Amino acid sequence: MSELRFDRVSVRYGTHRTGLTAVDDVSLTVPSGSVVGLVGESGSGKSTLARAAIGLAPISEGAITLDGVDVRSFRRRRPIQMVFQDPFSSLDPRMTIGESIAEALPRGIRGAAARRTEVARLLDLVSLDADRAQSLPSALSGGQRQRIALARALAARPEVVIADEITSALDVSVQGSVLNLVRELRAELDLTLLFISHNLSVVRYLSDHIAVMYLGRIVEVGPTEQVLADPQHPYTRDLLQAAPTRHGNLLAVDPLAPVDVEPADPHAPPSGCRFHPRCPIGPAARPDRQICVISEPQLPPGTAGAACHFAGLPADAPHGTVPISQSIPLVSAATTTPTPLSADTVN
Repeated sequence: MSELRFDRVSVRYGTHRTGLTAVDDVSLTVPSGSVVGLVGESGSGKSTLARAAIGLAPISEGAITLDGVDVRSFRRRRPIQMVFQDPFSSLDPRMTIGESIAEALPRGIRGAAARRTEVARLLDLVSLDADRAQSLPSALSGGQRQRIALARALAARPEVVIADEITSALDVSVQGSVLNLVRELRAELDLTLLFISHNLSVVRYLSDHIAVMYLGRIVEVGPTEQVLADPQHPYTRDLLQAAPTRHGNLLAVDPLAPVDVEPADPHAPPSGCRFHPRCPIGPAARPDRQICVISEPQLPPGTAGAACHFAGLPADAPHGTVPISQSIPLVSAATTTPTPLSADTVN
């Protein structure tokens, strides 16, 4: 049992007048043994939310709990570990690989021989030779460094692992092998994983559930296949349209969509729905939909849904049309059996 829960979490920087709310009233659950993909464009607050979970960002409001225990109460024990985006800066260049991994081992493993044995086991777990323990990070490739970062996170024997854009800094040729490794480790160790990415192809491959984040808020949640097959929020559709695949976009681009608009200033987010200045079914396309400017939509209760006044409706739906029910049943991860990725299928 290792459920990670974000309960109305807000993270603010600076003063009230000039500050920035990077994460605003976010509630999200990562069920035990599952993988939740957190997606959104740069600046949406994904990494800030992750850093708050491991104590690297201040929690201004709300709470983050692991099995009901506030993560701020953990002192020496670190049950949540994070693998950072850049493998070139996440390792100390002056420490050998073995020293970096051994530094994260629990204190219960005593004696040099026992620690060397554990380091060798962890290197084998991430498909690296034990001889690599004597190497410096500068002698390794980007993919090998990211494997070391995974081994170092697992060395602490965490209950939850947070992976923050772990393939975005890697060559396309090695992204597939790292993703296959993550999926194998998840199955072997029964990991609970919060996987952060802007690449929906990657999220589809790894995740059981998806949460979509925009300007510090969660705008849609649900089982992976249902969200990607039938996105209810227009921002999720935009992300799908922007996702490159071998056969084109995951969704066909709507030629009637409004011209792209720059994202809003996070220091002064728009009133009402934060996506309404860019929304192809909002007041930019339908001036009669002023509710999007006046009232901020909320996520519906249940396992899935979208924070949108017109979720699931096309831009030309008549005014006053009632949206489709946003509450849909949860799909088990056991119903999908994705095959391993080859390197050229990541993008």
